[in-house]
Amino acid sequence: MIIVLKPNSSDEQIQHILEKIEEMGFAHDLSKGEKRTVIGVIGEEDLLREAPLRALPGVEDVHAVLKPYKMASREYQEEDSVIDLGYGVKVGGGHLMMIAGPCAIEGKEILSEIAHAVKASGANVLRGGAFKPRTSPYSFQGMGEEGLKILQEVGHDLQMPVVTEVMDPRQVDLIDKYTDIFQIGARNMQNFNLLKEVGSTNRPVLLKRGMSATVVDLLMSAEYIMANGNKQVILCERGIRSFDSSTRNLLDLAVVPNVKGLTHLPIIVDPSHATGRPDLIPAMSLASIAAGADGVHIEVHCNPELAKSDGPQALLPNQFDEVMKKMRSMAELMGKTIGDPVATA
Repeated sequence: MIIVLKPNSSDEQIQHILEKIEEMGFAHDLSKGEKRTVIGVIGEEDLLREAPLRALPGVEDVHAVLKPYKMASREYQEEDSVIDLGYGVKVGGGHLMMIAGPCAIEGKEILSEIAHAVKASGANVLRGGAFKPRTSPYSFQGMGEEGLKILQEVGHDLQMPVVTEVMDPRQVDLIDKYTDIFQIGARNMQNFNLLKEVGSTNRPVLLKRGMSATVVDLLMSAEYIMANGNKQVILCERGIRSFDSSTRNLLDLAVVPNVKGLTHLPIIVDPSHATGRPDLIPAMSLASIAAGADGVHIEVHCNPELAKSDGPQALLPNQFDEVMKKMRSMAELMGKTIGDPVATA
């Protein structure tokens, strides 16, 4: 259920309502928006319908949330969520998150070279994998904690928030020491133990769509994170499985406006994993912003031929620079901004 409060409800009335909800045996979540304040009430459906919620002082109306994803729905929060990523970078509500960097962290020198290049071009979040889920057990699996230390150091030196993938609930505490944003990869979108674990942290979570996941599947996975206390969820479209082998995956750009009508959470697009082809990434990046995405996620490497992971789909720094110039123009046309990281004390 969603309790809509009267515009003039006092803090004392709100606290009284929360206490009464707890006495009834329900969980609650308070959300103060620009236009209205609502309280999400979570509990057994039959009991919720019978609860005298409308009788509480300060309550204007009570609505049943029909969608299975409660906290992620537009019914729960009408305004777009704006998530602070660190170093003054935000995503959502007109703020674009521009992620760039190599697929895997291969060493400090090469990561620093790539990071300096992408930041100069306008990227505001640095990516790099320390733990890599590879299809083959014989492929490069990442540098582990050493890679995390390198990523944190390079990001800190450039005053850029960093994002890296977490694959297992047992890795969360370790990665939490080094990253600004957790990434949940496509293979782990429905790893519910992992979703619960990152849901208990205060870090933003970049949640990638599974290769065969529906929109509702994606939003339900976001709900797992939010239901465990973490509302800082960023959705990511990275392509779904298709019968066509000319691209790595099928980029479902219609999902962007589709999702935006259903949820207040920001959604970005990863054209690198979606297409797997550098020649298609520029056009799909621009199309993503035009479709209303809150950012893009592009893999960049100074020497793709020598990359230890996903080299064939990486853009060169000069190619990324050209794409960023065009995306700035597209962002301006769409009334959105690409915020630069700001130095912090």
